[in-house]
Amino acid sequence: MKRTASRAGILAAFVGLAVTALTAVASSAHAGPVHHQAAVDAQAVAAYWTPERMRSAIPIEQLVKAPDLSPKDVAKGESTIIQSIPNGGGAWTGAGKVAQTAGRVFFTMGGRNASCSGDAVTSANGSVVITAGHCVKYQGAWHTNWTFAPGYDNGNTPYGTWAAKSTLTTPQWEASEDMNYDVGAAVVNPLNGQKLTDVVGAQGIAFNQARNQTMYTFGYPAAAPYDGTKLIYCSGSTITDFLLTKDHGMNCDMTGGSSGGPWFLNFSEATGAGVQASVNSFGYTFLPGYMFGPYFGVDVQNLYNKAQAA
Repeated sequence: MKRTASRAGILAAFVGLAVTALTAVASSAHAGPVHHQAAVDAQAVAAYWTPERMRSAIPIEQLVKAPDLSPKDVAKGESTIIQSIPNGGGAWTGAGKVAQTAGRVFFTMGGRNASCSGDAVTSANGSVVITAGHCVKYQGAWHTNWTFAPGYDNGNTPYGTWAAKSTLTTPQWEASEDMNYDVGAAVVNPLNGQKLTDVVGAQGIAFNQARNQTMYTFGYPAAAPYDGTKLIYCSGSTITDFLLTKDHGMNCDMTGGSSGGPWFLNFSEATGAGVQASVNSFGYTFLPGYMFGPYFGVDVQNLYNKAQAA
């Protein structure tokens, strides 16, 4: 697999990647995931997202404000894995499952077309996409025209575009946009009579895992020096954020548009398969070369369970 050196420029938490200013108070740890019924015409959403609109979609990080960050321990439960090397940010030249399950996310936010990344995971309903919280909801408003393009490649959507029938996020993101819980999910409509994971397959997903392990992260960065046309990845050992959150951290130079892309444990470059345990969330301008992603604890597990039951 091609390896590239990390770059100094990275996602900027205080100028863009992470989202809105946060309040100091989060919702109760016992609150449930927040569910938004999209109530849209899937065919209309598919027609809306032309190749031209996809290419011109703005990385969401360029449309959001800088967050306030607060370190806090994420609720942790029993270790759970549902089954189905360092690199600082290079094109994924392999194939395998990740080339099908990872994709670009497109939506309309505040009247402007924007993009993130996402991943299809194993689920009871065969229709769950995991992404970042700010890729489904921002400053009290749910994004519209939300669609997922798995395997996106330079304007081509080889597996179609999958409109969301509902989007969800954690109660902490809903209440105060707490960066420790910046996780979202979408339940997509069937396409041509088939469910998402019947077409593209699914990655496993893991909760309450040990920290500071080797991980791989993928996404579609669209801000310079990237352009959103291809799947990019980083890999290596991880740290726990010692600054303003308790997120995972990794040496990685992906930029805006990669938000919501999956982080994997136990990833195989040969098969392109792993178990997802985080998403791309934010980076610090004063700590270039690092990406951060939330810990998948009990609240994210509850979010996943609600999504797969929808």
